[in-house]
Amino acid sequence: MVFNSLTFLVFFLTIVLLHNLLFSWQIKKFNLLLASYIFYAAWNPPFVILLWISTVADWYLALWIYKENRKSTKRLFVALSLAVNLGLLGCFKYGDFILENFIRALYLSGIDFHAAMPDIILPIGISFYTFQTLSYTLDVYRGKTMPGKSFLDYALYVTFFPQLVAGPIVRATDFLPQCLQPRKATIKQFGWGLSLLAMGLFQKVILADSLLAPIVEKVYDTQEKIGTLEAWTGTLAFSGQIFFDFSGYSTCAIGAAMCLGFALPDNFRFPYAAIGFSDFWRRWHISLSSWLRDYLYISLGGNRYGSIKTYTNIMVTMLIGGLWHGASWTFVIWGGLHGIYLVIERSMRRLFSDQAIINFRHTRVLLALFTFLCVTITWVFFRAEDLNTALSILSSMFSHTETVVYMADEIITVLLIMPGLFALHWYLRDSYIERVAALLPWWLVSVFFAAIIIILAVNPGENRAFIYFQF
Repeated sequence: MVFNSLTFLVFFLTIVLLHNLLFSWQIKKFNLLLASYIFYAAWNPPFVILLWISTVADWYLALWIYKENRKSTKRLFVALSLAVNLGLLGCFKYGDFILENFIRALYLSGIDFHAAMPDIILPIGISFYTFQTLSYTLDVYRGKTMPGKSFLDYALYVTFFPQLVAGPIVRATDFLPQCLQPRKATIKQFGWGLSLLAMGLFQKVILADSLLAPIVEKVYDTQEKIGTLEAWTGTLAFSGQIFFDFSGYSTCAIGAAMCLGFALPDNFRFPYAAIGFSDFWRRWHISLSSWLRDYLYISLGGNRYGSIKTYTNIMVTMLIGGLWHGASWTFVIWGGLHGIYLVIERSMRRLFSDQAIINFRHTRVLLALFTFLCVTITWVFFRAEDLNTALSILSSMFSHTETVVYMADEIITVLLIMPGLFALHWYLRDSYIERVAALLPWWLVSVFFAAIIIILAVNPGENRAFIYFQF
């Protein structure tokens, strides 16, 4: 069940109706929990069991951690939480990858070993809810929060359907307090929530799927040698597609939650206007980057033990962040490139931190364009099906290659969308959509969203799944 489907529309309207009936708050929360399980089961019902395992395991382990006084036993419970959650994640997401590379390592060692690949199905959203339940246990262990008093509230926190399968990754400290008192959207919140839903669907259905996805597929899925201009066109198109697709999902999730009276954290903050790579990760997939910072980078030592240790911690964090996205060496390389960018940036800041020229407006624009260019190059590894495809695309991008695939219309489309996207991000980089909407006349905002709804009605799209569902 995807947001851009008629099935979800009927499902969501039913949930909103039930949520606004005169039930007790306890029953309303139970309705939301049941709806969330139905939403998840629509993909593959047996995988609800995995969701239950993570939910029950971390609920009890957090309670035991809180009640236990001995540090060694607390650590044992944390280790059990890591074993359960990362064990399930490793088995279902990385089982094939681990076996494949084990066989390859044996072959390079001179051992000809053959094994039947298990062909494991990846449970949708497992990377997201695994990190979510782990953050709860780790926060209790660190004394940042107390265990929840209601299993119903905790289960709803883990499974809340708007953000269950592709984030944002919510912290218990942000969500559980919202379960204490009845939540119901005001007319203003409900209207803005529907507006965010429409905006997110427009990003997904029109911009990502209808306009950019065909261009990306024409470049990345062909067996022909791609020309330089076409390689850049396809890669820039994917820069737009991945943003509109994932930001579209997050916007839909925030909007759907708001219609029910709940608040979810922002996951994107105009990332293509980032000035530098640390700034990019403060703006892109914020819930993941902050999770990796708080639970991995800082746990490794952060920047507390000298430059070499700091750079090592950055690289380990970004390599794991890359692997989190997918069981493939292309994702590891993608994460590694971002790690290298961050290390170089940190080194350069020491040399130029006192240079006033960095604060000039034109310099900042050039730095933002340079950041966007470097990020775009990394997207080659994120999108390519394998390493050979990625290297072939990069070869075409950085060496003159004759045009093979005719893409005049596609080039015009990308030249219209991507500079517009960068300009919009730059204009709004220090603001918020809500703030901009509040400054505009109400009739102009109404016309804008009415136009979006009409466009979506005329072009409902192809019901393509969101890209981050595969993670």
